Amino acid sequence: MKARRNKKQVPSFRKLIKTSKVKLENKLKNKQFKQQSTLKKYRKEQRKLRQAVKDAVSKKPVPLEDPREKRAGKRVEREEEEEEEALPLDMMDEDDLQLLKDLGQKASFLTRDLSSSEPIHAKKRKHEHIIEKYEKIPRTLQTAPEKELIHLLPIKDKSGIIPQTREKPVIDNSKDEEDAEEIEFEEVVENPVRELTVEEHLAERKKKLQEKKMHIAALASAIVSDPESNIKKLKELRSMLMEQDPDVAVTVRKLVIVSLMELFKDITPSYKIRPLTEAEKSSKIRKETQKLREFEEGLVSQYKFYLENLEQMIKDWKQRKLKKSNVISLKAYRGLAEVAVKSLCELLVALPHFNFHNNIIVLIVPLMNDVSKSVSEMCCEAVKKLFKQDKLGQASLGVIKVISGFVKGRNYEVRPEMLNTFLCLRIKEVEVKKDTEDINKPKKFMTFKEKRKTLSRMQRKWKKAEEKLERELLEAEASESAEKKLKLHTETLNIVFVTYFRILKKAQRSPLLPAVLEGLAKFAHLINVEFFDDLLVVLHTLIESGNLSYQESLHCVQTAFHILSGQGDVLNIDPMKFYTHLYKTLFKLHAGATNEGVGTVLQCLDVMLTKRRKQVSQQRALAFIKRLCTLALHVLPNSSIGILATTRILMHTFPKTDLLLDNESQGSGVFLPELDEPEYCNAQNTALWELHALRRHYHPIVRRYAAHLIAGAPVEGSEALRPELSRRSASELFETYSMATMTFNPPVESSPTKTKDKVVQGDSVLNEDLNQLIKRHCNQAAIQSSLDFTKHLKTSLQQYKE
Repeated sequence: MKARRNKKQVPSFRKLIKTSKVKLENKLKNKQFKQQSTLKKYRKEQRKLRQAVKDAVSKKPVPLEDPREKRAGKRVEREEEEEEEALPLDMMDEDDLQLLKDLGQKASFLTRDLSSSEPIHAKKRKHEHIIEKYEKIPRTLQTAPEKELIHLLPIKDKSGIIPQTREKPVIDNSKDEEDAEEIEFEEVVENPVRELTVEEHLAERKKKLQEKKMHIAALASAIVSDPESNIKKLKELRSMLMEQDPDVAVTVRKLVIVSLMELFKDITPSYKIRPLTEAEKSSKIRKETQKLREFEEGLVSQYKFYLENLEQMIKDWKQRKLKKSNVISLKAYRGLAEVAVKSLCELLVALPHFNFHNNIIVLIVPLMNDVSKSVSEMCCEAVKKLFKQDKLGQASLGVIKVISGFVKGRNYEVRPEMLNTFLCLRIKEVEVKKDTEDINKPKKFMTFKEKRKTLSRMQRKWKKAEEKLERELLEAEASESAEKKLKLHTETLNIVFVTYFRILKKAQRSPLLPAVLEGLAKFAHLINVEFFDDLLVVLHTLIESGNLSYQESLHCVQTAFHILSGQGDVLNIDPMKFYTHLYKTLFKLHAGATNEGVGTVLQCLDVMLTKRRKQVSQQRALAFIKRLCTLALHVLPNSSIGILATTRILMHTFPKTDLLLDNESQGSGVFLPELDEPEYCNAQNTALWELHALRRHYHPIVRRYAAHLIAGAPVEGSEALRPELSRRSASELFETYSMATMTFNPPVESSPTKTKDKVVQGDSVLNEDLNQLIKRHCNQAAIQSSLDFTKHLKTSLQQYKE
């Protein structure tokens, strides 16, 4: 017969590994369970032991025969009666004594302690002898306080050594306290504290402040030298923000705020620290990695607490709440708050990549609209600086979101400086459409199927290595992709335009309108073409309303032509009304407060005439050149230089306008300078006589430009301009020769000093013999006629008495 095969299959190696793992896990669980059970038993025994000790120390329990009696008086009487009835042991029979001993050995319900929950026949525990020891202590009522004994020297006799003790006398504490108070009072009266003078107080304060400064410097230098090892000292330094010495509290807190701010700027890494996951916490790591993790965790926590402290200082200043300690007065809150705001502004600009940057933005943005001008300007400057240095746009987007929400929440009643910060945004191009070809799409690598179809085995191998290298290069590249940058810029500009359009629609008489129009003028070339028609209608309506100032109307014109010079070229819109408005507005400028508007006028003329020269007629160019030369007579020198530079550019752009340099009239009609229509004022029948007046101007650059234009603005020759003047734009010249410092720009050249002949003065003119004769006679007169005032005083007194 064939041997029966074993139907049971031999387990595979993987299965054996799995089963062994299960067995190991079960063993580990059983071991843990046993440990837990033994711990529970040990805790239970300890609990019972503590309860037994407590019962032994406590008062004598009430007998079971009378459990209802609770009064102490009755209980004491009952004990006394029982003691009287009880017989001493030496008077009892031997049988009775034996019976009592047997009862003591056998535990019964009456003799067993009811507080214990153990059974009668329970096994003896390890600590049972401790309970017996405590049970032997006599249980007496502690009615009177225990008397303290003093151990004396023992006495030795025939029987042995006899210990000697004596009760310690009880001293009345109340009397001692009264006596101590009297002694203290007498000492205070006898030795009063000497009051410090002002000089001594200042010297003491200076000494304390120097000690605090040295302590701050020592902590800061230790942290900077080795941040990972000394990160705990940040907590010690931050604790000094709660300085309690009223003499130096304010100064020390300010120093600590600034010191911590500089420390965080120095030791903060160039990446954002994220919290660790549970898997990362449980995994085994090297000592260096553990040290780095502890440093990062400590740094983030201390940075968070520091920002909370700064926020609390600003809140205390806003709410004018005096602290309970009264260490710092309400007047000092403002100084502390300003230092805290300055530190927050520095951290906003210096650490845009680090943790809690959004929290700093939320703190700074409301302070941009603060009542205090210094705080508001400080925050606005910090935001402008952040916009200028933010290359990617992530931090700028966060600030723009908070500002937009804040402006809307305040119903557009905020400072114009908040919206002026938008002008510092570094946005030059945006994502117009998602499917445009301008956006660099990320490179797609070939899939496995595509490789298998088109490439051989060796080619696939080389392609794989090549793609791996390209991926590593992309990961190592520090610069962000153009797609992400465009996306952030587009989102930022959308929020900016939403804010601008809301103000144009709902708050046209708001003081924010100039900032809105200036912002639209800067970013108009990035607006979507669909909004051009509506926006131009709104701008024209604002100009026609007559409610705008000259500056606001100039910004409207500038915005309109920025729109038309960019993507708006495809639109069929006649901008003649905007030319007319600018031509009419030019004479509102003068050498007073409106002189600053000349800068905007120069920008408008560049967009309206120079860049749109194909759409500008000769009549319009002549009218503008004539009005600009007239305007140059009654503005400041820097404005005159900018206007003459624009006139020079227009003469080069429109060559036929040189007829204004000739006295002969061209065509019919008379020049009408008061007419506001540049096309119909007959500017071809006038001449630029203003240039001859400007040729005698006190400013040398104005004189040079006037002579250059009279000669026909030549490029070469003696009347040509120097390169430093000809290569600069009109706006640059307007800023360069500004007289904001109230000094001549350029400074007046001092004339060379002429050497004059020395004039002989004094006695040297006279003859030498004559000089000696004069001196001798003067000395004699002084000796002979000595004045005696007492003599004259006596005579006057006699006359008064008579």
